[in-house]
Amino acid sequence: MHNTANVIAIVGPTAVGKTALSIQLAKEFNGEIINGDSMQVYRELHIGTAKITQEEMEGIPHHLLDIKEPEENFSVAEYQKLVRGKIEEITLKGKIPIIVGGTGLYIQSVLYDFRFTEQPNRDETRLAELENMAPYKLFEHLQSLDPEAAKDIHPNNIQRVIRAIERVELTGKQKNDIEQNQGHEDIYQHYIIGLSIEREQLYNRINDRVDIMLEKGLLEEVKTLYSKGIRNVQSIQAIGYKEIYAYLDGEVSFEEAIEQLKQNSRRYAKRQLTYFRNKMDIHWYNPFTDSEKIIKEINEFMQENE
Repeated sequence: MHNTANVIAIVGPTAVGKTALSIQLAKEFNGEIINGDSMQVYRELHIGTAKITQEEMEGIPHHLLDIKEPEENFSVAEYQKLVRGKIEEITLKGKIPIIVGGTGLYIQSVLYDFRFTEQPNRDETRLAELENMAPYKLFEHLQSLDPEAAKDIHPNNIQRVIRAIERVELTGKQKNDIEQNQGHEDIYQHYIIGLSIEREQLYNRINDRVDIMLEKGLLEEVKTLYSKGIRNVQSIQAIGYKEIYAYLDGEVSFEEAIEQLKQNSRRYAKRQLTYFRNKMDIHWYNPFTDSEKIIKEINEFMQENE
């Protein structure tokens, strides 16, 4: 343990009810909320990322929303540095930092001893070779070098594919080799709340959420990004954006795009739950029936760590 700050985290799959609980706990424990979603850092990506609105915040301070332009990259190492700074800042004010989101690796990197080593200097000749490869060939090459890393990268995200290839070619280490001995020792005194409900109920909430996003103007939001020529960047690989881009490119019908969006969201929720259950020490609750129990057990955690 390297730090005496108390940190609460709320994690769980998309559409499970993290936002509503976070506001309730921030009021109860004099907290400020830190974004734990890798896509909510982007300006202009509001509806598709289910970003909290000013009205929904109910006056609770929120951090690390809208800090990047859609064309910019954002890494877990940068997230770790920013959030640890915010935890110190919030704690010095006598308040409780509450990290809320569904990006497991990002939250894990903050709470545990993740260390990010610098990559060796690029081989510019090799970089030029990679940049001249057809995207599908490039992705196939990554799959052959590091299949686990390839699972987490969209084939069209050329920059990330190249970085993953370079990591293996320059260091000889796959993604799992780098992560294997990291993320076990606590950095903060923390209590992680995991939210989970029955799968059928969750999938129905996900489908309903997509319908609500469309009513709120998701198509128009994506069209605005599309019209600016924003392509092949990290932000628009997010679920809700890449599917509608495919529709705008004429690759699928609108109905097919929306069905794919719902399906991808359901699959993502399943992957989120698998990650959280395997990677972190989490206290699991039902968000609709356990709110009193959550408050009671966080109170006990706070008293133990005064």
